[in-house]
Amino acid sequence: MSLVPKYIKNLSPYVPGRRIEDVKSFSDTSNIIKLSSNENPLGPSNKSIIEARKVIKNAHRYPDSSGYNLRKLLAGKYSVNIDNVILGNGSEGIMSTIIRTFLHGDDQLISSEDSFIGFRVLANASGYLVHWVKTDNYYYDLCSIAKKINKKTKIIYLANPDNPTGTYFTKSVFDDFIKKVPSRVLVILDEAYYEYAKHIPDYPNSMIYRYDNVITLRTFSKCYGLAGFRVGYGFAHKLLIDNLMKVKLPFEPSLPAQAAAIAALEDEKHLERSLRENIKGMGLLKQVFISLNLKTIPSVANFITLIFKDETTANNFLEQVLKKGVILRGLKGFGLPFCVRVTIGSSSENKYFISVLKDLRKKKII
Repeated sequence: MSLVPKYIKNLSPYVPGRRIEDVKSFSDTSNIIKLSSNENPLGPSNKSIIEARKVIKNAHRYPDSSGYNLRKLLAGKYSVNIDNVILGNGSEGIMSTIIRTFLHGDDQLISSEDSFIGFRVLANASGYLVHWVKTDNYYYDLCSIAKKINKKTKIIYLANPDNPTGTYFTKSVFDDFIKKVPSRVLVILDEAYYEYAKHIPDYPNSMIYRYDNVITLRTFSKCYGLAGFRVGYGFAHKLLIDNLMKVKLPFEPSLPAQAAAIAALEDEKHLERSLRENIKGMGLLKQVFISLNLKTIPSVANFITLIFKDETTANNFLEQVLKKGVILRGLKGFGLPFCVRVTIGSSSENKYFISVLKDLRKKKII
């Protein structure tokens, strides 16, 4: 008898983007820029850095297991009770807790097949049956997802905006969908890119709905610039949070992570600057992509995904820009082998990337 379950043996692990250190060894330049992981190019708030440093001297102490201070701040910001808030090591940490808490017996899951790879790995690793539904021209097909619901369905995962496409489903589409979801089915609404989309009039901010069977997940990894600290948070009915708190790992997030997140929430100016820079960079790159006749997927996040005619062309593009020191994200692992995701970088990073693109066009490589 094998020690490893078949569904784990057959599992494809999450493969992160290339490391800057690795690219330096074969790039034509020492100027390496990373536009592959949807990170905030401005970095964290200075206040976050200061507060994280302050608590390092207490590193011999465990952090508050409940994360009371951060949860209280989040509860106040979003007008909910502290009992409606949970923390985790990134939103994926909370996803893992949700799966361990609520799935049992012959329960099943449903999601979109080309969506966030982090959930794909967690769902496939659970051993439970997952129904992966095809997207509709890179958009979530909520009608088809609703049709997949059966008596065994327990969890539906939706990312809005989606990663790696950057697309989103609207209020009217979500309203129609949620009416078809039984109250016994948990809907995970992953809003990791919420800050980038919240200004859109028809974006369905899940906090407005407050359904008892909807769990909202958000993160400090993207717009707040704390990816290295791994701080995710979630909102849900008290009954769901109470049971998640029984199962979640104790003492997560870490002491400096909680301190950094609290400071990030209090530094509105840094958040606003990050959003302004993203809008500026997004506009610039979109304009250049259009001028170079590069096909893209409409995005409301902090990245743009390029569409190539086939996987070979996409891989060649990745190799060519990598030689010039630009790290982008190939999307074969996401189910889109002919696509390449580009994170919006800093002003200087975007300008350098554009110069690389124009050079490749002159050489007729793209």
